[in-house]
Amino acid sequence: MLIVQKYGGSSVADAEKVLNVAKRIANVYRGGNDVVVVVSAQGNTTNDLIGKAQEICADCSKRELDMLLSTGEQQSIALVAMALNSLGLPAVSLNAQQAGIFSDSRYGDAKILGVSSDRIMKELEKRNIVVTAGFQGIDEYGEVTTLGRGASDTTAIALAASLNADSCEIYTDVDGVFTADPRIIVSAKRHKEISYDEMLEMASMGAKVLHNRSVELAKKFKLAVTVKSSFNSGEGTLVTCGSSLESKFVRGITADRKTFIAALKIKRKKALAELMLKMFEADIAPDIITVTDGNADLSVNMSFNASSFRQVRSFFDSKQAENTITEVSLSEGVSKISVIGTGIAYDTETAAVVYEALKEIGAEILLSSSSESKLSLILKESIVENALNTIHDKLDKAGKLCKKSFNRISDIV
Repeated sequence: MLIVQKYGGSSVADAEKVLNVAKRIANVYRGGNDVVVVVSAQGNTTNDLIGKAQEICADCSKRELDMLLSTGEQQSIALVAMALNSLGLPAVSLNAQQAGIFSDSRYGDAKILGVSSDRIMKELEKRNIVVTAGFQGIDEYGEVTTLGRGASDTTAIALAASLNADSCEIYTDVDGVFTADPRIIVSAKRHKEISYDEMLEMASMGAKVLHNRSVELAKKFKLAVTVKSSFNSGEGTLVTCGSSLESKFVRGITADRKTFIAALKIKRKKALAELMLKMFEADIAPDIITVTDGNADLSVNMSFNASSFRQVRSFFDSKQAENTITEVSLSEGVSKISVIGTGIAYDTETAAVVYEALKEIGAEILLSSSSESKLSLILKESIVENALNTIHDKLDKAGKLCKKSFNRISDIV
């Protein structure tokens, strides 16, 4: 069998953990399998590298920043290969160029365009374990790009799909996909299996188990992915084709703390459409939008991902200078809670439980939106953990958490 494994930064954070990962890989290899391993940068390496860059310049060249950040994964792959060698196993580390991972030229958020797997296949034919850098690619000009934070998952799934692997395993610091973050909510329940669509919603709304683009890729190629802990032998969660249509069960509750709100005043009602067009042309996409029609103007509130803060502030400052908008204020210190489950938009009982929980803790709802599969609420950051625990507890007591595919576990690291 050909098995692709991915290990996150927490799994290889220090020498002891690197050796632990090497032993896991060795067990799979000694079982007669071919193994391709994708590794993230160790621990907080990426944040540390960003900090070093900002010590030099506040607004660094995106090309040079990608060149710098890519070194984190290259350290990890070399260390994992060394650890495997120390166990008497043949291993070779490959960066993105050597592994044939080709991307577009969008620095900091590049997309994988294709994989040329010739080098990897040659190494596997030699019975070498291939240890590959996640999070990075090479564009058509030979430039190093990075794929966005958390995108080593995407690298692993792209390789598994291109190599027609028999199995793709994502190792992290929790034992699978839970109804909520088990590091925050001790009563969170682990799913044995979850569908691509449900996992995609959870990933997009702040669940940190899998990168949302990796889930999209797995769904496209119908590649089953298992999420496991690198610190224990739990069975994890299988992400695969599946359906929970009409189930009316909540599959997960997520919190996205990387959120801020922009409050605008717009003079002319027709100006909103013009403003939105200019925003999309500038590659700025709001998440939630509410509009209140006043006597003289429109009040518009929008939520955005925190990564776009500087871009959004610059854009709205320019529009205020052009008199397209009359007032603008940006508010940080907020988070987005999302309650996820197919058909939730039509399940008034579940919505009632959620709002009852928020009423109980006196939460102020700053923005809200709903869709077929999620209910999202923007709250003050200071009450998020209380809100998560209260909502999860009340949904559980009301029998609204999915009871068909999870087991309770208590050995979360």
